[in-house]
Amino acid sequence: MANRGEIALRVIRAAREMGIRSVAVHSTADADAMHVRMADESVCIGPAPSSDSYLSIPSIIAACEVTGAQAIHPGYGFLSENANFVQIVEDHDIVFIGPRAEHIRIMGDKITAKETMRALGVPCVPGSEGGVPDLAMAGAISGDIGYPVIVKATAGGGGRGMKVARSEAEIERAFLTARSEAKAAFGNPDVYIEKYLARPRHIEIQVFGDGKGNAVHLGERDCSLQRRHQKVMEEAPGPCISDEERARIGGICAEAVARISYAGAGTIEFLYEDGEFYFIEMNTRLQVEHPVTEAIFGVDLVREQIRVAEGLPMSFTQDDLTINGHAIEVRINAEKLPDFSPRPGRITQFHAPGGLGVRMDSALYDGYVIPPYYDSLIAKLIVHGRDRKTALSRLGRALGELIVDGVDTTVPLFHALLQEDDIRRGRLQHPLAGDMAGNQPARMTSGPALRVRRP
Repeated sequence: MANRGEIALRVIRAAREMGIRSVAVHSTADADAMHVRMADESVCIGPAPSSDSYLSIPSIIAACEVTGAQAIHPGYGFLSENANFVQIVEDHDIVFIGPRAEHIRIMGDKITAKETMRALGVPCVPGSEGGVPDLAMAGAISGDIGYPVIVKATAGGGGRGMKVARSEAEIERAFLTARSEAKAAFGNPDVYIEKYLARPRHIEIQVFGDGKGNAVHLGERDCSLQRRHQKVMEEAPGPCISDEERARIGGICAEAVARISYAGAGTIEFLYEDGEFYFIEMNTRLQVEHPVTEAIFGVDLVREQIRVAEGLPMSFTQDDLTINGHAIEVRINAEKLPDFSPRPGRITQFHAPGGLGVRMDSALYDGYVIPPYYDSLIAKLIVHGRDRKTALSRLGRALGELIVDGVDTTVPLFHALLQEDDIRRGRLQHPLAGDMAGNQPARMTSGPALRVRRP
């Protein structure tokens, strides 16, 4: 596992159920991490900074050679969508558990991805055919599309390099600012322009291919609840998507990845508004929120990734996939509210909730020290029920059972969110409709609602 934390544990567990021995790599800061303790073997690959350990390709390849590992699972983040890494892995006769380098490369550039998806019949947001090199072209394209428009970095992510122009008077500022931010954040100033959707939802379709021209979709996830363009809560199926819409867009996505012989898990993300889907990007890896899809379909996506990488066929067909109930995931971070500043430190007490329909993906344990070098995500709480109302009720109960002492966490945020009428009714929208439009979303992260006592 070329990763750490809960996702490394997730892969170890799937491998163990399949009778496959596992090797954990780790930095010096993660010597006592749970994924290191749980694996059959472990190899230290460098000091704490990820650039010297989890992002060190030579160190990871060396770990494979020392242990005789035949395959690498990248998890998410780090090197999971690095086409160069995939190519090096394959050049060393090691199996990469994921798509081919060419597919990662295509989908890693937003302009190329959009052009590819459009050619495959996937609906896209109206916009420029490619990059926009200068202000004159930006003004002309924006006029043709019709304001408002959004200027986006081609190599962007996390909301950086994205600016909205509501009129011709604003396009110059939006264009120049987006280019400046893109160059500073990604080393690439190239931008493109799309129609700005005022009140969309963020819907993503889970796809899976065998690399031989066969593919399926596993419905959608609604990821509209976000903070600074980072997902906070995800659910499946989407509360606003009909069976007919699911079948239509799912079929389009499955056919698209089948036509390019895509291998393994992938997620095609859309903005959804007024019954229409508009392609944003494709993530060529397992998503953080994959457990909600597993819950409603009763499948193990990691196990399926390993099977396909081994050259075996998928263990299910589209006709085998039937939605059962509703699932919700919340991402619990070691952060101080209300400013969401990271709070690493020692866990003095940890108790995971349990009971029917409750799953806790976490690498925490009593006495574990959360290092300050990595992402602040420390746990994912997933609940499943026969319907959305049951899932929400179960989430509230599970949050009440959860104990994480020693560090501040975002658990109070979810107690507060569950009291919001918009959350309970599923009235959510993509954050672009709020903070980027200048209209802030309803209060959910401050005030008395956050002062929640543990039951």
